Amino acid sequence: MAVNASGKPKKTGAMTGTAADAKPVLLSGGNPQIAKAYGDAPVQAYIAAMPGWKSDLGRRLDARIEEAVPNVHKAVKWNSPFYGIEGQGWFLSLHCFTRYVKVAFFRGTSLRPVPPGESRTKETRYLNIHEEDRLDEALFADWVKQASRLPGERM
Repeated sequence: MAVNASGKPKKTGAMTGTAADAKPVLLSGGNPQIAKAYGDAPVQAYIAAMPGWKSDLGRRLDARIEEAVPNVHKAVKWNSPFYGIEGQGWFLSLHCFTRYVKVAFFRGTSLRPVPPGESRTKETRYLNIHEEDRLDEALFADWVKQASRLPGERM
């Protein structure tokens, strides 16, 4: 542990101690604060930092997305994992809330069947997954495949 000139623990931002002791900062609703970055590593860091049951769900969702779209591109932007196709934009994102994980399909109104959660934006649809919900993984994988074939969002 780092100490200051008076021998007291030195504060390093929001955390003290070594990197091994560091716990990710959780924002409102338990959403992990992960720096904007591209690639699988920041997405895996986000998933690992998801609290409780949400981390297991995040791993399952990430695995289904990779199976459905083997060359998927990943990033963490605005403290949320994004999934897309290189040169075509982003087709979905994940976000933690207190009681659920939200999957946003950016062209969700074009999916069949249409995901259930409405959005303020015209084309976006949500799938909100609560701890007690049983995820229809086949339907989720089908939505991911469909979404990956549509023009993505440029964010």
